Amino acid sequence: MSKSRVSLLTLSAATVCGVVGLIVTLILNVFVLDKFDAYGEVKIPGNTQLELPAGEVTVSFHSWVSGDNGLPIPELGLSIFPPAGVADPQVRESIGGSTTMNGDAHRRVWIVQIPAAGTYDVQVDGEVNGFVRPSLAFGHGSSYWYLTWLFAGLLAVSTLGWIAYVLARTRLARPSPPAPSQAATSYEPSDGGVRIEQLKSLAALRDSGALSEAEFEAEKRRVLGGD
Repeated sequence: MSKSRVSLLTLSAATVCGVVGLIVTLILNVFVLDKFDAYGEVKIPGNTQLELPAGEVTVSFHSWVSGDNGLPIPELGLSIFPPAGVADPQVRESIGGSTTMNGDAHRRVWIVQIPAAGTYDVQVDGEVNGFVRPSLAFGHGSSYWYLTWLFAGLLAVSTLGWIAYVLARTRLARPSPPAPSQAATSYEPSDGGVRIEQLKSLAALRDSGALSEAEFEAEKRRVLGGD
């Protein structure tokens, strides 16, 4: 198998793996591995107690929508009260994109840094008129997003490989320019060369009997008279 064919098969395999892997991991991370409500939900308005683990917790607005127009975020208020002796959680706004499946929609609003695992009192309020069963969901995102970036990188590298392959093929297919033609150079014999040729002609005439020896000597002196 030629080196060019091996390169072509390698690029094709890398491209297919990159595209398929990117699509599959995106679907899994968004719709399967995203546990946005893993720790429970709080109705809006409302309050409850939730068991939250130490570390990062996502807080998402959860409601039902019609169509695929996305989920708008209303004015919301969130208060989290820690157990006795535990520092207050750190709340950071982090608006994410809407995820909708069969009318069930959620959208990340905050990321909360929980200092220690325990039972936290959560109070929620907001202007949610017009929303169907609105709530705030506490959970976590997928931990496998690095696979999506890995396949995206593979796809980017294979794309660069295709560009290099096409450029190389184009360069090989381009006809080479014709070699410049060399102009014919005329040869002009020197004076000595002309005299030698004349003497050869005279000798041939003498040998054939066309010139006598005396005539040959006279012509020879004439030719060599310039010396």
